[in-house]
Amino acid sequence: MKLIVGLGNPGTQYSKTRHNAGFLAVDRLVDRHSAGAVVKARFSGDCVEASIAATKCLLLKPMTFMNLSGQSVLQAMQFYKLPMEDLLVITDDLALPVGSVRLRASGGAGGHNGLSDIERRLGSGEYARCRIGIGPKPPMFDQAAFVLSRFTEEESDGLSSSIEAAADAVEECVASGIDAAMNRFNTKLKPPLATDGDIDPGWGAA
Repeated sequence: MKLIVGLGNPGTQYSKTRHNAGFLAVDRLVDRHSAGAVVKARFSGDCVEASIAATKCLLLKPMTFMNLSGQSVLQAMQFYKLPMEDLLVITDDLALPVGSVRLRASGGAGGHNGLSDIERRLGSGEYARCRIGIGPKPPMFDQAAFVLSRFTEEESDGLSSSIEAAADAVEECVASGIDAAMNRFNTKLKPPLATDGDIDPGWGAA
């Protein structure tokens, strides 16, 4: 069992905001691997079971709001008795430009409140994460306001590209491991543009 967590905030007012990039990537994985599946309310979140690369996965979107994401993650980890290597978190990253995706095998929270809460509750930062670029932040923007803002029309191609690339990267992580996935995806400065249209707001929005 692999636990794949996309971070974001619940509620239509936060749909498609920068801070919800993790939600969008999980939505894409659901579209690819569990389209039409029943969404279950478990572990203080919305979750869907999927098979990725012949591996059972739980796709989880915490409904606790970003700053309490660790509560949902801890519940799922404890229920399934998962080791840290079976956890992968998809998150937004202000330090990366829109259109970029980066993988890390472990690391610190980097000022991200969702990652900070996960690390605090699990007692470790030794878990894989897929970071989706949402920057750069214009100098005049407050950081909190910026991450809760929506992507501009000019950024739509980059957003679609990064969501597709993040889903690809997660699939590679499950199939071949984090090291192989990093070798493949971290060498790309910017993924190719997706051919799909607008990203759907996704399942689980309340």
